[in-house]
Amino acid sequence: MPLAGAAEGLDVARFFLVLAAILVAAKAFGELAERIGQPAVLGELLAGVLLGGSVLGIVPADGMEAELIHVLAELGVLLLLFEIGLETDLKEMFRVGPAALAVAMVGIVVPFAFGVSFWLFAPHASSGSGDPVTAAIFIGATLTATSVGITARVLSDLGRMNTPEARIIIGAAVIDDVLGLVILSVVSGVAAGAVVSFLGIMRTLGVAVGFLVVAVVVGRFLAPRLFDVIVRMRVRYVLVVASIAFALGLAAVAGLAGSALIIGAFAAGLILSGTNQFDTIEHEVRPVASIFAPIFFVSVGSSVNLALLNPSTPAARATLVMAGALILLAVIGKVAAGWAAPWTGFRRLIVGVGMVPRGEVGLIFAEIGRRSGVLGDDVFGAVLLMVMVTTFIAPPTLKALFATPLLEERA
Repeated sequence: MPLAGAAEGLDVARFFLVLAAILVAAKAFGELAERIGQPAVLGELLAGVLLGGSVLGIVPADGMEAELIHVLAELGVLLLLFEIGLETDLKEMFRVGPAALAVAMVGIVVPFAFGVSFWLFAPHASSGSGDPVTAAIFIGATLTATSVGITARVLSDLGRMNTPEARIIIGAAVIDDVLGLVILSVVSGVAAGAVVSFLGIMRTLGVAVGFLVVAVVVGRFLAPRLFDVIVRMRVRYVLVVASIAFALGLAAVAGLAGSALIIGAFAAGLILSGTNQFDTIEHEVRPVASIFAPIFFVSVGSSVNLALLNPSTPAARATLVMAGALILLAVIGKVAAGWAAPWTGFRRLIVGVGMVPRGEVGLIFAEIGRRSGVLGDDVFGAVLLMVMVTTFIAPPTLKALFATPLLEERA
């Protein structure tokens, strides 16, 4: 039996044990995180740190097992972005209007400028590739993306989803995610060796936006007809299988077109959100995504070198200082976005704080930078700390701001 033992350098039994440990630890730590009022993604990151080489060494750093885990993690990212696309209401996103767009644009431009300026002009640790411009683009990119999933969960838990602030935050965060995916396409091209020039960036940007627009416009016309036929098939679970195959296929097309794979997965979600079977698809895809997405977060956490966070060594102190600076820039950049629409009446500090959590998209940026060699381990550790801290501080801060009587008057 080919699966009974090692094949091509892979110990299949050990790989399954590692995979089981990843899934169990992800859910256990995710449960602990939610019980203390934090998003599960933070628990999954901590599970990765525990299972990584810095502590238990269960998750391998190289070899065939590591490559397979990376493939499963990539699948998790695609399913996660597919799910986000399914949950995105295009009509609602356009309905929130200029205020959400202004908040989103400032929430991307200001943090990106902060990140690039910090890397190019402030003393810092060296980047992995030695190219400061490429590293600066990655640092700026990691500061841009707001986690719409985390913010929406917090607002829902607080019972504030119907407030003007919530509508602005969610609308801006969704726009933020779309623009963040475009930025991700740009930085993916940079990581692959594309020339860092205005024309090169505009070309990558044009490919990403063009693919997204064409895919959604054409897909919104064809997909409802296709899935009306598929739903009449008798084979079990055909709808969820067809949906995931559609997402993976569109991701592959995006990759072949020179864009990021996750642009295709996100576009697939946007397309299928307009089908008659949307509710069933979303319901059936969620448990599949909940299996694979945690593998990505555990994989990212396992890459953290805890030795770099030990303040007793000069290198670690530099990493901690860098992390502190990134956290400060990340918070200021997003809070400033709350003041981007002065013509609209809402509590601006709440909107700004609601845009602070970086979450999963920031982790994707950081992981691409680490794996491509653009970001060294020290910078990766600092970015991971920034993502975790910004995600930690937003829920309790939002809760306190909504409960503060002084903020009941709209600015």
